[in-house]
Amino acid sequence: MRIFESIDQVNFEKNDGLIPAVIQDAQTRNVLMLGYMDKAALAQTLETKRVTFFSRSKQRLWVKGETSKNYLNLVSLHLDCDDDSLLVKVNPEGPTCHKGDDTCWAEVNENPSAFLDYLGEVIKRRKSDSPEESYTASLFAKGINKVAQKVGEEAVELVIEAKDNDADLFKNEAADLLFHYLMLLEIKDFSLNDIIQVLKERHK
Repeated sequence: MRIFESIDQVNFEKNDGLIPAVIQDAQTRNVLMLGYMDKAALAQTLETKRVTFFSRSKQRLWVKGETSKNYLNLVSLHLDCDDDSLLVKVNPEGPTCHKGDDTCWAEVNENPSAFLDYLGEVIKRRKSDSPEESYTASLFAKGINKVAQKVGEEAVELVIEAKDNDADLFKNEAADLLFHYLMLLEIKDFSLNDIIQVLKERHK
């Protein structure tokens, strides 16, 4: 996927100065809406980190959420192969559609398993953070032996909780194990998708 680098990359000439912007939830990966941006709207989006469109009906810049407060917080931008449309990944605050639906197609914006991919990306970024400011970065800084040891500790704690009947403790220990397992994959330069592929091949 092409990462957006500069406004100068974008071809605004094909459609009278406007480009379509497909808005996608960065966590669920569901498409939320379609809007249009001109150069000023894109510049304001980059500056404020809140998605701004050019309203064709009002003929002005329009910040999504300026009335409803259901803002679209910018995560990343991606250009298509012709440099004339954008994929805008966001973290939405509330429903996106003006009718109160999660998306403009009246779909429910849920996809819990997609959060694992998002979490994997966050963990990957944490590798370059300061160990003083991030637990994840501090554990990465201690090396693979410490990360692997932590996975083992969390696995044992999960087994212990599995023998009891406290559902909340069990779920929390399961979450701890999964988080540190994703860290172990990252420090080994693998992703969850690599493991899923192994499972798919076994399933054949």
